[in-house]
Amino acid sequence: MRRAIAEAEVGDDQKGEDPTVNRLQDRVAELLGTEAALFLVSGTMCNNVAVAALTGRGDAVVVDRRSHILRSEAGGAVVGSGVVLDQIDGERGHFTPEQLAAAMHPGSLHVPPTRLVSLEQTHNFAGGTVWPLEQYRAVCAVARDHGAAVHVDGARLPNAVVASGVPFEAWAEPVDSIWIDFTKGLGAPIGAVLAGRADFIARARRYKHVFGAAMRQAGIAAAGGLHALDHHVERLADDHRRAARLAEGLVELGCRVDPVETNMVFFDPPVDPAAFVAGLGAAGVRLGAVDGRIRAVTHLDVDDGGIEAALEAAKEVLAG
Repeated sequence: MRRAIAEAEVGDDQKGEDPTVNRLQDRVAELLGTEAALFLVSGTMCNNVAVAALTGRGDAVVVDRRSHILRSEAGGAVVGSGVVLDQIDGERGHFTPEQLAAAMHPGSLHVPPTRLVSLEQTHNFAGGTVWPLEQYRAVCAVARDHGAAVHVDGARLPNAVVASGVPFEAWAEPVDSIWIDFTKGLGAPIGAVLAGRADFIARARRYKHVFGAAMRQAGIAAAGGLHALDHHVERLADDHRRAARLAEGLVELGCRVDPVETNMVFFDPPVDPAAFVAGLGAAGVRLGAVDGRIRAVTHLDVDDGGIEAALEAAKEVLAG
């Protein structure tokens, strides 16, 4: 990937003249079966640009209560687009068509109209969960029946594809906007690509400039994304296998572990979580605390030996 970045052919992306950026955009549009795509700095920017392009100020956006767009983006959708975020309490990040129908509103003098429904795939804080395809389609149908657009936070969409066997285009077909992040399991240092209809991407390109993401020789970043698509998608299955092994070992050590679907392991140790994280950190195993729980994420820099080393360190910390 570093070699591909160093050797990337570049041009002026702000003018649409960077050939490597254009190849990545075309590649993602083809992969997802959409008309067009747009290279952006980050997944959070994809969310903010999509919300701006699909809503007006004062509109309502329906999200799961644990969604990244609500909890981890510093209020970007509210600050940048002036929208209201209506929350649904989904089951492991996935709400039902009935829950969505009850949350939709046509708007009135007092209540903002629901213009957008945002889904997350995979769902981060729900444990890396994958939407069941039929439920996903049914929720999209409810949104359309109520005149709302559907946006998908696709930070770990490739994980969902690999875990479910459902191809990229099937997740893109019923929605208005969707994106892929290259800095998660795909291992690139920067970048995400937002995709959808050509008219949507034209609006999104304007907001790319509004939010300060217009770039010049951005091909050096896009090259990492192209390399990732060529080499790092199918290997996500290894991350999922290692996450399952980590979960199995943690259960054996007395931890309470959520069901693992992809590359995330959320668990509760039988000791103070902060002390457990600190103890493993001292042993060279880095974990994150989320709402008093612990999240472990496998990725391309963690091999089988790393999983076993983490379990051995956990065993020693618990024994101490």
